[in-house]
Amino acid sequence: MSLLLTVFVTFFAGMGAGLGTGFAGLSAAAVISPMLITFLHMDPYMAVGIALSSDVLASAISAYTYHKNKNLDVKNGLIMMVSVLIFTAVGSYVASLVPSQTMGSFSVFMTFLLGIKFIVRPVMTTKEAMAGVSPKKRAVQSVICGVMIGFICGFIGAGGGMMMLLILTSILGYELKTAVGTSVFIMSFTALTGAASHFMIGGMPDWPVFFLCVIFTLIWARIAAVFANKAKPATLNRATGVVLVILGIVVMGFQILA
Repeated sequence: MSLLLTVFVTFFAGMGAGLGTGFAGLSAAAVISPMLITFLHMDPYMAVGIALSSDVLASAISAYTYHKNKNLDVKNGLIMMVSVLIFTAVGSYVASLVPSQTMGSFSVFMTFLLGIKFIVRPVMTTKEAMAGVSPKKRAVQSVICGVMIGFICGFIGAGGGMMMLLILTSILGYELKTAVGTSVFIMSFTALTGAASHFMIGGMPDWPVFFLCVIFTLIWARIAAVFANKAKPATLNRATGVVLVILGIVVMGFQILA
């Protein structure tokens, strides 16, 4: 029964995380961690490490799929990634100096609101409109937004993918597919950094749970990314919105149970 429960929980955790990653660049930690903690009674620190590990390959395969379909801004993604990594560390340090924050629920609620936003006000920016911004201006914007994303995520401890998608579409004016592609590209590196630090500090994971989560998340992320790249903008906006709304509701439910 224990093995069956493990497979059942990791399958649905991987499915939710993979769909969130492939469609919206959402971090797998937002879905996998609460499920492992709630249903498998796993140590929270280890659960986050496994979730981040699942995020690495899922984000990488999603980024590859978006890149193959020319929906990834590698140059500015690398610029933003450096800023995100540096200021995540800064935000984490600042957070250690202030009273404990309970921001996880806020992050999940923002995922729900972001989903509503994509359904009600879809992102219909075109690649032609994106090309109208000068390379220098885009690079400067990437640095500034990377600083914002990194600091907020380091301080709150969650919401990296959600913050990137919101800023890339609403502030930098990215077309939705390019925004998601760039987001998962950055997330693959940030997740790798986070997973490595978790296992170096907390020790090796529960290997069966680790491999099941990684495999299921990878499969569903690939499926979602392929569908997303073939979908029309209006359809993708609705699908992304629905996935985010459902994930927001489900994860809030898990947090209540936990």
